[in-house]
Amino acid sequence: MANSGIARIVLESVQELLLKLALQMARDDYETRRERQRQGVQLAKVAGKYAGRVPDAGTHQRIVALRGAGQSIKRTAELAGCSESQVKRIWAIHRNQVPGD
Repeated sequence: MANSGIARIVLESVQELLLKLALQMARDDYETRRERQRQGVQLAKVAGKYAGRVPDAGTHQRIVALRGAGQSIKRTAELAGCSESQVKRIWAIHRNQVPGD
């Protein structure tokens, strides 16, 4: 009876250790891939082969117009067909560019 209790404790400990090891390996792999991607983008930018995504001027204008007309962030996102976080980001950029606002 005592033997099965010890075996269970050892088995659970080994399983927990293996799970932690697998999680750490997955995290290390993720961080390595992200770092290599960042390095690749940086090299491509230096070589002039990567400029990033071009902003959608039409969406930006719609967001600024809707927010300027008093629409809420949520309603602006619905009408412009984008996310609320994008509305917040574009509106903040617009507010910083407009003097005296």
